[in-house]
Amino acid sequence: MAQQQQRPTGITILAVLGIIGGVFGLLGGCGLIGLGALSGAIGASAGVSELGALGGLTGIWGFLALVLAVVELAFGIGAWTLKPWAWTLGLIVAGVGIVFGLIGLVGFKEGFLSVLIRIVIYGAIAYYLMTPEIKKVFGRA
Repeated sequence: MAQQQQRPTGITILAVLGIIGGVFGLLGGCGLIGLGALSGAIGASAGVSELGALGGLTGIWGFLALVLAVVELAFGIGAWTLKPWAWTLGLIVAGVGIVFGLIGLVGFKEGFLSVLIRIVIYGAIAYYLMTPEIKKVFGRA
């Protein structure tokens, strides 16, 4: 019988945050999809094609938010139970967070400091997941 690994406190924190982020991401993604559909419908009925295009773009962002939320939720549950695949999902979520942060630095209207903080946090998460102790807990060492 395999001995159950003790879950490190840092992984417990990341698991809880992943679950919370996943739940809020699901709500936000559904909201964006609904808003996109509403904008598209209003634009179509009013004959304003720009509003319809904006609704479509909003719907796409909502779908992407849903996908990321499902991945975050899966990571949180997997990290809580120390599943080996959760380690990979954690690195994927951290990588996506860093990429979105870099995109935010280049062209969107977010504050520089908030984007920089996001990049540093996701970088720290990736670094933490790559430490030998954490890799061992997930069976990756």
